[in-house]
Amino acid sequence: MSQLKTYAERAALHKNPSAKRLFELMERKQSNLSASVDVTTKAELLRITEAIGPYIVVLKTHIDILSDFDADTAVQLTRLADKHDFLIFEDRKFADIGNTVKLQYSSGVHKIASWAHITNAHIVPGEGIVKGLAEVGVPLQRCLLLLAEMSSKGSLATGEYTLEALRIARRNKDFCVGFIGQRRLEGLIPNETGEEEDFIYMTPGVQLGSKGDGLGQQYRTPREVVLECGCDVIIVGRGIYGSGDLVENAKVYQKAGWDAYLERVGRK
Repeated sequence: MSQLKTYAERAALHKNPSAKRLFELMERKQSNLSASVDVTTKAELLRITEAIGPYIVVLKTHIDILSDFDADTAVQLTRLADKHDFLIFEDRKFADIGNTVKLQYSSGVHKIASWAHITNAHIVPGEGIVKGLAEVGVPLQRCLLLLAEMSSKGSLATGEYTLEALRIARRNKDFCVGFIGQRRLEGLIPNETGEEEDFIYMTPGVQLGSKGDGLGQQYRTPREVVLECGCDVIIVGRGIYGSGDLVENAKVYQKAGWDAYLERVGRK
């Protein structure tokens, strides 16, 4: 089972260069923490990112909520990613036909593919959405996560929808490196190729000391997500920047996520 291997072991075996890069990064920084920084100004985004950059492996953005986005925003985020050694994940949740998402990904105001290492998509439109995004992303060595499950109460991303996300990912391993999900999916349906597969699972809705908010978000702890459910990257938002000291909060989640990983692979 891939989740019982270390990140270094998985990096050495992985055929996808983007996945390999992320596993190597996690091993190097001893972190499986992604920070979801949902703020509305460029200055605040850059301030928080500068502070927590040393402790994260992925910065998750919602770039369309910035009231003052400009081309320099992407330049500054890229510089911080290089400085602090993390990847940028634009949580765009594409959900349209292949030709439309291809243009949304490459063009417009945000030009996401030019600066975001990772993005994601719903599979509601069918497999064409992956094909369209891949035409832009593969030449740039970007990668895609599919939304197999969500952490919000009442989510419809369940059952056959989740299984179809797994099937689509299996057919598009050159670009799809994994999922936004709540648990590992590989064992739910047989892999007809017979090849060993190793998808990356990034899990939102992670927080210590809270079970949810008033808008349907449901929280789990890093230990529940990493150790009990076998997921790889914990996504933490308000638990880091909602209150208290940014750096200390980031350190707490980095340690909690890493300790759970070490326990999972038998290194603790």
